Amino acid sequence: MSDTSSGKVIQPGGTIGILGGGQLGRMLTLAGRNMGYRFVTLDPTEDAPCGQVADQIQANFDDVEAARRLAARSDVITYEFENVDAHVTNILMEESYVPQGSHLLYTTQHRLREKRAIEAAGVPVAPYAEITSEAELREAAERFGTPCVLKTATGGYDGKGQWVLRSLDEVAEAYETLSRAKTELVLEQFIHFDKELSVIAARSPRGEVKAFPAAENIHVHNILHESIVPARIPVPVQKAAEELAIRIAESLGVIGLIAVELFLTKDGGLYVNELAPRPHNSGHYTMEACRTSQFEQHVRAICNLPLGSTELITPVVMVNLLGEHIAPLHDHLAEPGFLENEQLGVSAKLHLYGKKEAKEKRKMGHINLLTDDVEKALTWIEQTGIWESK
Repeated sequence: MSDTSSGKVIQPGGTIGILGGGQLGRMLTLAGRNMGYRFVTLDPTEDAPCGQVADQIQANFDDVEAARRLAARSDVITYEFENVDAHVTNILMEESYVPQGSHLLYTTQHRLREKRAIEAAGVPVAPYAEITSEAELREAAERFGTPCVLKTATGGYDGKGQWVLRSLDEVAEAYETLSRAKTELVLEQFIHFDKELSVIAARSPRGEVKAFPAAENIHVHNILHESIVPARIPVPVQKAAEELAIRIAESLGVIGLIAVELFLTKDGGLYVNELAPRPHNSGHYTMEACRTSQFEQHVRAICNLPLGSTELITPVVMVNLLGEHIAPLHDHLAEPGFLENEQLGVSAKLHLYGKKEAKEKRKMGHINLLTDDVEKALTWIEQTGIWESK
C-alpha cells in the first residue's frame, strides 16, 4: 500500500475484501488474482460463487462482528450489490478503506435520490413523481397517461418491485400491492423507447475516467437476455451515451464502476433509467471483447492504478444462461462446432458461476459470442435452441 498526491494506491499483493459472494464477486476475484491481489468475501451462503475462488467469511450481511473481521483482513473493501446495510457500511469505513464510500450507495439505493442526482448532473430522466397516497398515484397517472410504471423507491431488481399501470382501473390495486413494501413509491412516465442501452464507466481516486462501448440490451421477462456490442445504433448516439455515463461518474464522484442504463427513443433522445455502482450483467461482454474487462477495470479503479484501455477488439453478443437453460446447454457442450462454429464464424466463451441449484430464471452463467458480425452471433443463439423457452 502506498500514498500519492492523487490518493492511496493498493499495490498487488494486498487483500481486497468483497461484501457479497455472488457471481460478480467471483469474476472480480478471478480478474484480480491475475494481477496478484488476494481476496476475502463476506456472504451468508455456504460455498458461495465468490467463496469458491476467494477466502470466505460465512455470515449475514448485517453481522457487525463479521464485518469487523472482513475489515481487519482487507487493505481495501468493495461491494458487489447495492443493498448493503448502512450500519455495516459505516463500520467498514471506520475500520478499513472503502474508496467507493457510502454516499454513492446512499444515492443509488433509493430511486428518488438517484433520479435527483442524475438530474443534478444535467442528464435527463423520464418524468417522475413521488407517490405517498392512492390519490397522488391517480393524479400522476392521469397526468402522465397510461401505460406508466409504479416502482418501490428501494429494493427490487429484474422487474421486482414494479407495476406497469395499463389503465387507471389498476391504480387502487397497484398502490395497495406496492405500498406493502413500506417504502416510498415513485411513478415514472412510460418512455416509448426504440432500444435499451447501457454504458459502464470507471473512475479512480486520481480522477481518471473511462467508459466502455455502449451495449444494446434485450430483456425477456424483465431479465437481461442479450447484450449486443457494438450496439446497432448510429455512432454519434453511441458516443453521446458514453459521454452521459462519464458525466454521471464525474458528477457523483464515483470510485470504481458505475453502470448507466438508458432508453433510446426513435427521435434519438437518451433518458437514464437506472444506475448500478458496481460491475454489471450488461458489462460481461468486456471479458473477452475488450482490451480490459470491467472486472479488471474495477480492481484498477479501487486500487488507484491507471485505468486500462476500454477499446473493443471484436464484435460480441453476451447471452445469459438462466436455470432453465443449463440442461439444454449440457446437451450441446460436447457437440463439435458448438463452442467453435467455423461455418458461422462464431467463437463461444462459456462462463458458469458455480451455483449449486439451477432454479428457473436464476442467473447461472453467460456466454460471450465473439464474431466479426453480431448478426452471426444472433443466428448462433437462435440455431442452438437453448433459449427457445425463454
